[in-house]
Amino acid sequence: MGTLTLALRTAQSGLLANQQALDVTSRNISNVNTPGYSRKVVNFENQSLVGAGSGVKISEIMRTIDEGLLKSFRLESSEYNELAAQDTFWDRLQDLFGSPESNTSLSHTITGFSDAIESLVVSPNNALEHTEVVRRAEDLVAQMQQMSIAIQELRLQADQKLTDVAVEINSLVNEIDTLNDDIIASGSVSRETSDLKDQRDLKISRLAELIDIRYFSRTDGDVVIFTSSGRTLVDTVPPEVTHESASAVTPTTTHAEDDFGGFFIGASSNPANDATDDIRDGQAKGLIDMRDSVLPNLQSQLDELSANLRDTINQVHNRGVAFPGAQEYNGTRNFIEPTTQKIYLDPDNSADDVAIALFDSSGDESEHSTLNTIMTDAGFSDRGSGNDWHISDIAATLQSWLRNNGATGATVDTTSGQFDIALNTTSLNLAFRDQTATADGSSTGDVAISFDANGDDVVDETVSGFSNFFGLNDFFVDNLADNVWESDVLSSSYSVSGSTASTLSFRDSTNGLINTLTVSAGDTLEDIATAIGNDSTLSQFITADVVPDGSGVRLRISHNNGSSLQITQATGNSFLTNTGMDVADVRVSSTLQVRSDIRTTPSKMSVGGVQWDATRGESGEYLMSTADDEIANALADAMNSTTSFDVSGGLPSGDVTFNERASAIIATNSTLASTHERNSDSQRSLTESLELQFESERGVNLDEEMANLIVFEQAFASSARIITTIQRMFDALERVI
Repeated sequence: MGTLTLALRTAQSGLLANQQALDVTSRNISNVNTPGYSRKVVNFENQSLVGAGSGVKISEIMRTIDEGLLKSFRLESSEYNELAAQDTFWDRLQDLFGSPESNTSLSHTITGFSDAIESLVVSPNNALEHTEVVRRAEDLVAQMQQMSIAIQELRLQADQKLTDVAVEINSLVNEIDTLNDDIIASGSVSRETSDLKDQRDLKISRLAELIDIRYFSRTDGDVVIFTSSGRTLVDTVPPEVTHESASAVTPTTTHAEDDFGGFFIGASSNPANDATDDIRDGQAKGLIDMRDSVLPNLQSQLDELSANLRDTINQVHNRGVAFPGAQEYNGTRNFIEPTTQKIYLDPDNSADDVAIALFDSSGDESEHSTLNTIMTDAGFSDRGSGNDWHISDIAATLQSWLRNNGATGATVDTTSGQFDIALNTTSLNLAFRDQTATADGSSTGDVAISFDANGDDVVDETVSGFSNFFGLNDFFVDNLADNVWESDVLSSSYSVSGSTASTLSFRDSTNGLINTLTVSAGDTLEDIATAIGNDSTLSQFITADVVPDGSGVRLRISHNNGSSLQITQATGNSFLTNTGMDVADVRVSSTLQVRSDIRTTPSKMSVGGVQWDATRGESGEYLMSTADDEIANALADAMNSTTSFDVSGGLPSGDVTFNERASAIIATNSTLASTHERNSDSQRSLTESLELQFESERGVNLDEEMANLIVFEQAFASSARIITTIQRMFDALERVI
């Protein structure tokens, strides 16, 4: 049976319980605008003593959290922040690339260059037209350089922001770990932990914005957090999260080649802790993709366009020379062993030849011969049939002929690693003319020059045009060493086909032959890169890596100290051919420029070529004419004709004009930016919708809290009234006694 004492204690429990409920209501109301705060709900529980009711107690103060909805929100928030991290970069790229119809777009600049060449065809001897072509060409290369510089600046910014992300993640995981400890400690002594959990939730949600996370809770209130790939972020002792940003970025800077520091979850001394390739969502993923994929793809597209423009224009420009010839030629092809390396002149047909002519200041012939003639007269084999036309021998023979025919101080030198000609006289001028035969005045046509790069009697490369092969009269130059070689874009699953092993030889300008490497059928690009790295001799001088490009990869081989590198293969092997392995186009757009002497003296550009006049002299003579527009016409045709482009940066291969390729680059960038904006808007809407649903349940409703306030206030007052009544009963009992 009840007693007054039990009734007093029961009323007291109601007083205390409702007092605590009022405290919770007060906290809810005061934190109505506090970010991350979840509404607290008091759960009352009947308490009994020896089977009899003895009042009420607070069993638990619960948070109004939908854990399933919270997990979904964090997943979608992580995806949204991956896209949001790229917004400023896409805005900058849109400004940089513009639209195809814009007057500042790359395609418009190419059109301006092409139009200037068309005007030169009409007035080939007009100095103003020469100047305009050079000006337009400089505008074009300056724009490509600026675009390349901007791309690399954006990559550097992305990498620097990645460092900021790593610093914040590292801070968050330590704070979450500390909150875990506090929650466990408070829970073990039955202290209320809901506010600590709110603080922890806020930090976990922020962590989800930065990197993809998964998590679960233990029974003691501890939360374990790890990435989607299974790397632990929070559990007992949190790992250190670090990323050291690069100080500078160039087109050849890649994470695949370890030029960018890793995103380490754990000790950075352990390469296995690099999570760069494992991160799937969040700001970190967005920045990594921008740095390692989006921007390098655009750079690859620019480099492919620049390299094709350089090669196409230079091939045509090398067919001619400025009136009335040149007194100095500085080749651009790099020769690492000119005494060993050699060429075959037209090895297939053995008919083509190169006319060599000296002219006076009026463009009239002083003397002429052919390359095959002077070489055979000097005791070397006939074109195409022998293997003794070494680069140094050609230089010495040409020098001797020039000195014997009026240019007594002429030098033809290869000691610089390039083919340099200097007449050292102002009275004569030199020009070359590719012909389909040796006979004087034979029709023009690019001769075939087959290059044996290592002197093993195997042709490693065939180039059209004698002057073009040496780069004697290039219009565009990039001044790059041949220190980086790349394959075409290949499938990531590519493996060497065929049953015959390939033997690759590696040479540089300092050491000659470095070493050889056997490439076997079934080898992947990764296998080859690993084999080079494991070769103690090769790895001293060269580095090989597989780098991403668009939807495929390239095998990139670089010389460690920047020296010119030559890679050749033995007879019958086809690895270099099948993979398109050659001197890389990477960096070309950032360094391409108009040849310096043409920039300062536009009249030095080729407009015409060496002509033949059968009516001159006894049996005809070669001549140069200021009105000749042959090369100008060919340049115009080259700009308006289709050119073969390889796969680069996600753009497919194809035969298109330069203007069309530039437009494709711009259109691709615009499409990607538009797709990004659309995806970002869609993901933001989904994230905001989930957040709204979550907050509507978690947030504080003031009307509801005011109603609770009245209920708890009345309950508190009623309990107090009971206590007062019982107190009077005790007083009455004392008076009776």
